[in-house]
Amino acid sequence: MIVKALVSYDGFNYAGWQKQENALGIQQVIEEALYKITKEHVDVVASGRTDAGVHAFGQVFHFETNKNIPAIQYERALNALLPKDIRILKTEEMPDDFHARFSAVGKRYDYYCSYDIKNPFNYKYRNLLTKKLDIEAMKNASKVFLGSHDFTSFASSKIDPRKPRVKTISNIEIIEEGMDVHFIFEGTGFLRYQVRMMTGTLIAVGQHKIGVDDVQRMLDAKDKSACRYNASSCGLYLVEVKYNETN
Repeated sequence: MIVKALVSYDGFNYAGWQKQENALGIQQVIEEALYKITKEHVDVVASGRTDAGVHAFGQVFHFETNKNIPAIQYERALNALLPKDIRILKTEEMPDDFHARFSAVGKRYDYYCSYDIKNPFNYKYRNLLTKKLDIEAMKNASKVFLGSHDFTSFASSKIDPRKPRVKTISNIEIIEEGMDVHFIFEGTGFLRYQVRMMTGTLIAVGQHKIGVDDVQRMLDAKDKSACRYNASSCGLYLVEVKYNETN
């Protein structure tokens, strides 16, 4: 049986999604909980990795099990075992060809900044700013990223060279909400660090450190060294993984 799960987590206490030898990943915590339920060594496969400190409202993973347990019951069983900063929102049985990563057709990431630097709760969940940003300048620069492009300049140097670098971004929004600046990125998928590097670049535009032409030159360069901006992980949230209606 293939079980699809929707999970929300606070990434502050974890070294990212992926299980690791010398640090605690969210995947490891979930797999250990599943072992207690199924007594099987279950491999959990996510829609994609999130890095250390990154949060999720709507990460998706799947696992395969031979246990005769209704898929819907895994929601309650996992939440009884998982720490409170990892919550399973929904579990359901899927067709055998479902894959959390390869069946995905799109993703949405949100990024939050805040001018409220005196709020002691913000440092875990917002990129703190000391100066007001030029929102209109950032909106104008964000248009450079729309459409299908090779985003090598806005990606980690650790990405497998065989992995495609072309991604399609369908929507970018930048909204001032009280003391927060809220970024929304929607597309077919994103390379490692891509959203954080695009956000960092747009913040630099908003601070009048660079202009639209500079952003365009970075993108056109298709060179990892072309962009030196990378917004902190604490402001990033995986909001939604999109699938076709059959998934």
